Parts: sequence; structure tokens; C-alpha cells
Amino acid sequence: MRRSQRRLIVATALTALSLVAACGAPETAQPGPSGGAVPDKPGSPVVLNILDVAGNLQLTQAMIDDFVSKNSDTVSKVTYSKSPSPELVGKVKAQQDANRVEIDLVLTGVDGLAAGIEQNLWTPLLPTHADRLPGMANYLPGAAAMQKLAGDHGVTVTYYPSGPLIEYLPSKVPNPPTSAPALLEYAKANPGAVQYARPSNSGPGRTFLMGLPYLLGDTDPKDPVNGWAKTWAYLAELNKYVTLYPSGTGETMKNLANGSAKIIVSTTGWDINPRVLGTVPEEAKVGTLEGFHWVTDAHYAVVPKGVSTDKQAAILALLNHMLTPEQQAKAYDQGYFYPGPAIKDVPLSMAPEASRQAIEKFGRPEYEQLIAGNPIEVPLDAKALVAAFSKWDREIGGAKVSK
Repeated sequence: MRRSQRRLIVATALTALSLVAACGAPETAQPGPSGGAVPDKPGSPVVLNILDVAGNLQLTQAMIDDFVSKNSDTVSKVTYSKSPSPELVGKVKAQQDANRVEIDLVLTGVDGLAAGIEQNLWTPLLPTHADRLPGMANYLPGAAAMQKLAGDHGVTVTYYPSGPLIEYLPSKVPNPPTSAPALLEYAKANPGAVQYARPSNSGPGRTFLMGLPYLLGDTDPKDPVNGWAKTWAYLAELNKYVTLYPSGTGETMKNLANGSAKIIVSTTGWDINPRVLGTVPEEAKVGTLEGFHWVTDAHYAVVPKGVSTDKQAAILALLNHMLTPEQQAKAYDQGYFYPGPAIKDVPLSMAPEASRQAIEKFGRPEYEQLIAGNPIEVPLDAKALVAAFSKWDREIGGAKVSK
């Protein structure tokens, strides 16, 4: 997929989210096969077909499999499939237009969630069934903020504060910068040493872009057009000393490992998981810059319209299971979405042994305090984000993006 297409998809999705947050859910279509009351339990065990467009199964498949193993009277079988997020709306809409919905549950990020809301594809689960999902009352503050973006349609199942962080090898950078001005001075003294990926195609790059207004004390961190004067001036100056912008985050990790970059922009998950996998040396360290705010991310569960009420009953029971502390502990995984759990009071000690071993070895003791002790912000809405991407591409680094 071309990067310009991806930007349009993300922008359209986030526009839908901002409209839902501001105006409420779209008008519900006439009931189809899913119409009628949702029973407490299916009349007979159902098969659930689950589509993942966010890489979420890496965090949640063990939760789902556990539910199925313990509730054979509710779910007889689960089938899993994966797809790129941009294909989600087309897949679901085609099935709905044919009155033959075969996808029962979708695991998605904010892009797929919102694109489906805009197309009126999802069955509203809330507030009608809130009493069946008591775990939602235990959301972490950041997860609760991300849940608001979903309106009544999605249920947050995993969450992480994301970043932006800086990452470096102590052997190459013994005295890392601790403020945005110091990072700029380091870049000036070491041309080509500071690197971040193109924001429109990189989670860490995006969080860096959205996090800078807080670091620099801009007038309105939510308005990149009129409120980011300091941010754009900073990025323009930094650009003088950046030789290239990788097209994706993975390239920055490889460049950190091979020494062609000395300081890169990162997030908690991009810090931990590449070191678990051996892409980045274990010795790598991370830091924050003065005035740091987290910019968050989450994954959601959504149900397409047209799913039978028996299957909806099974899905609600499954989601209730997934939002228990015991199951949420599995979201620690290998640090991919660190921490991962969306609800409170799920310490690492509750996680599976493999997760504990990976995170005890490659995690950061300082993350707990960083998460507790710094402000948490939701991403920009779509209109603002596409304006920020466009201005960055046009005026900052578009000509230096690696192909």
C-alpha cells in the first residue's frame, strides 16, 4: 500500500472517531439478522469467526483460547484470520450487503474501529450491555480515555501509553540529552546521528510529532495549524542535521543496532520487543525529555452488524472473560504493547512465565514510575493529524524520506 493511501485511511478513520466523540453514534440501521434481544447465553454452542487487523491476537489469543476451553457450552470453536486494516471495511461491508455476515468479531486499532463507525458497520454494544462487561469499570485512566474515542461501538481490550521516548546505546551515547533543546544541540554536533521515521508511517514517529508540543510548551498541543509554532520551528531546525527519515520504525531499530543512527525515537513496545527478538542490542537504553507527556494507543473489539444474537451473547461473555485480571495479565506478551493490560491492578507477577521472564530481562524498572508520574494524552483527532502529517511532509522532512 502506498503511504499516501495509508495516510488517507488513518485520517478518515480518526475523523470518524472525532465525530463520534463530539456528536454521538450514527443513527442505527434497521435491524437485520442481529435484531432482537441478546440472550444471556446462546441456545446452543456457536462457532466464532474472529478477524484481527491490528496484530492484537499476539496479545489476546491465549485469553480467547482459555475461554473456549472452559465454555464449550457457549463456544464450540473459534476460527482466526488476519488482514491488513485498510481491507477491513471492504470485507465487512461486502458481507453485510450480501446479507451473509461471516465475520463475528473484529480486533482492531483506532483506524479500523473508526472507519467502520463512519460506514455504520458495527453493532453498538454500549450502554445496552454495559452490565455484562463489568471489567470496563476497572479501566486504567489512559484506557478509559481511549475508550471514549470508541463511542458505543468498540470495547478496549488492550492498551499502552506508547511514548515518545528516545533510545540509544550507552557505549555510543554516554551522556544522552534530557531535554528537547539538548537533543537539538546533540543533533547539531553530530549530523545524521538523530533519527526518527516518517510520522505518517511510524507509531514512534507519530508520537514524537504529537508529543513535542508538550515538551516545548506550545500554545495548543491539540492544534498543529495554529498552536504549534515552537514545534514547527524546532522540527525545521532539527531537520538541518537529519540526513534521512526512514519510511518505517523497523528501519530505525536496525540503524540503531548497526550504528548508523545514535539516537532514535521509540515507544515502550518498540523498546522492549526488538530487544527480546534480538533486533536491537540488549544494552540499549531509553530516556524521556523534560516536559514529557505520554501519547497513548489501544486495541478494540467490535461486532459487525448482522451477527446473530446468539453469537453476540457468546461474544459478550468472551469479552467479559478477557477483561478479568487473570486474562489481562496475558497482554504483557513479549513487551510488544507494553504494558498491555487495559485494566487496573494487573501486575507483571500475574503474567505467564514466558512474559515475566522476557520483561524481567528486557523491561525497564523505571517504566512503572514514568507511567504513573507523567500526563497521559489521547492522539490528535483526524483533521488535526492529517494537517500535521501534511505540513511535516511538505515543510520538514518529506524530501528526505527513504524509499
